[in-house]
Amino acid sequence: MSQKPVELILTRQLASNLAVPVFLVDVDGTLLFYNEPAEHVLGMRFEETGELPPAEWSTLYSPTADDGTVIPPERLPLMTAVTAQRPAHGTFWIRGLDGGRRHIETTAFPLIRPGGQVVGAVAIFWETDR
Repeated sequence: MSQKPVELILTRQLASNLAVPVFLVDVDGTLLFYNEPAEHVLGMRFEETGELPPAEWSTLYSPTADDGTVIPPERLPLMTAVTAQRPAHGTFWIRGLDGGRRHIETTAFPLIRPGGQVVGAVAIFWETDR
């Protein structure tokens, strides 16, 4: 993560030590990291996916509402946190890269430097019993 804002570097370090799934993006929505607990929900190790642009990661897991309708990328909590610069929460279904269908709940919030510059966003999520 060279040349990245310190807030992203520190958030990645924190995420790597948390027991809950965490997904980290930069200000453009590019996936920078997800931690080991997230790997279990997403169905693939981060080392296998690497950094991904928002158009790719936001559709890769096929997010859908309870009724099966596809959730557009801009309506995902993490993209809301980046673009609207506010916290967002949601529940939806994803298809992990291992083929497993999972219902998740997620809370995302922007990462903002002193002075108000948004540098990215982070989502904490978990699988729910549905």
